[in-house]
Amino acid sequence: MVAPRACYAGLLCISGPVFRRRPHAGGSRGGESGTGGHISTEPRINERIRVPEVRLVGPNGEQVGIVAINDALRLAQEADLDLVEVAPTARPPVCKLMDYGKFKYESALKARESRKHQAQTVIKEIKLRPKIDPHDYGTKRGHVERFLRQGDKVKVTIMFRGREQSRPDLGYRLLQRLAGDVEELGFVESQPKQDGRNMIMVIGPHKRKPDSKADRAAPRPGPRAAAAEPAAPRTAPAEPAAPRAAAPADRPVPSPRPPRAAGPHVVAAAKPAGNSADAATGT
Repeated sequence: MVAPRACYAGLLCISGPVFRRRPHAGGSRGGESGTGGHISTEPRINERIRVPEVRLVGPNGEQVGIVAINDALRLAQEADLDLVEVAPTARPPVCKLMDYGKFKYESALKARESRKHQAQTVIKEIKLRPKIDPHDYGTKRGHVERFLRQGDKVKVTIMFRGREQSRPDLGYRLLQRLAGDVEELGFVESQPKQDGRNMIMVIGPHKRKPDSKADRAAPRPGPRAAAAEPAAPRTAPAEPAAPRAAAPADRPVPSPRPPRAAGPHVVAAAKPAGNSADAATGT
């Protein structure tokens, strides 16, 4: 507590005690955490079990009975195992001797496998107008068929504007037409209903039938098996064409042509060399 004194010109001096607020025991009001801590979801093990006696279960599932907590801890230590509280709400609590690290690892594997086999359903949405063009309607219908083949649900929304709100029958007929076009792939899960300015209908995919045991047991022919099968017999080759008829033996054989007569230039070139020398001397 502090008692300040304030004096102002033209005013009386005012003095008095000033009280300060003490902080709250649980922390400030600005959202800070108080004395409470995080609540653990893991089971209590070993020295964290604070009860005088427990119902003990052996590592192989055998019933040991109700024993004191100190005796249970001693048995766990002798077996080199952990004392895990598996049923804390029972009276007395049920504890089991086990390897807690291995138990957590196997539990995580089981949870992962269960999540892997879960069917995750996704809802797709398609929006239409009451006066949609035929080509646009075909495109939207193709999207709906593709979603249904993938195993997803489809939420079809008809949007009304202006005076179209006074004609909800247009949207209803359009939804019924779409449901009839895709009835081989899905069924109407939620009938058309008015939601403000929109009309909504939900279409769900058909559940696929699991394959029978005979179909699963029958081996499917692979590429090697197909190659091993004997090929179909080929057709017999066509007979060769008959040889052409030989020329008749009595056909006259043409006689060889006579040799050509040598020309004057050839004769001059064939004269002996002596005659040419005599001509050159003039004898």
